[in-house]
Amino acid sequence: MKQITWILLLLSLAAAGCNTVQGIGRDVEKAGEAIQKSTK
Repeated sequence: MKQITWILLLLSLAAAGCNTVQGIGRDVEKAGEAIQKSTK
């Protein structure tokens, strides 16, 4: 039973990490677009 709990905990942390990385990617992309607009 403890193994299942640990596996679920690790999976949820991994999923949260993926969402965080996606969010950072979006922020970087928006910053890049803002820089491109300012140079035009």
